[in-house]
Amino acid sequence: MKTYGQYCPISRTAEVLGDRWTILIVRDLLTGSNRFNELIRGNPGLSRALLTRRLRQLGLAGVVEQHPDGSYHLTDSGRALEPVVFGLAAWGAQWTFGEPTVDELDPDLLLWWLHRQMDTSDLPRPRFVVYVPFTDHPSRYWIVVEDEASICLADPGFEVDVTLRTDRTALYRAYLGRCSLTDAHKRGELDMSGSRVAVNAFFNAFRQSPVAEIVAAATTP
Repeated sequence: MKTYGQYCPISRTAEVLGDRWTILIVRDLLTGSNRFNELIRGNPGLSRALLTRRLRQLGLAGVVEQHPDGSYHLTDSGRALEPVVFGLAAWGAQWTFGEPTVDELDPDLLLWWLHRQMDTSDLPRPRFVVYVPFTDHPSRYWIVVEDEASICLADPGFEVDVTLRTDRTALYRAYLGRCSLTDAHKRGELDMSGSRVAVNAFFNAFRQSPVAEIVAAATTP
């Protein structure tokens, strides 16, 4: 790794975190992803070879350690980066976070984030299924909650409890804290069908992004 050749704590930090994808890898480790494949799924465009290299670099820097079961975890040094990473979120929400561009509206990534954030503890069992057909994209998704939530890209053949029909922008906005799911529903930006019990259960299970409060604070007039 090339260094800046400056004896300065800012340059030293930039040498650890400044490479492409590194901040996002740390972001995901801070928010609960600790498996290699989870880090890949949460960062479309990041190759397996590059992720391996970045994890090795973070390990050498004392930020990440690999456990015997193959999972990756932040060290004390890595966890101390939380205010740095969420500080970047606060600055970005205040100064750079306008409306999304088309190439930022990745439905695979959105559903990956959404299903990982869901609080499934009070959902009806033995199975709860949410079908998500986007109105502006051909992909279709099924969130299947049994012991835990999983994503299906093809119809798993189970009875659907809730159908959430919306466009990508509306669901991104609700997930990232530009508005609440309830407000988006009231405004007709998304349609939710199913029994009243099932729809209420989904509303209760839906959790916004870990940066949603930051985004909401920055975008509230």
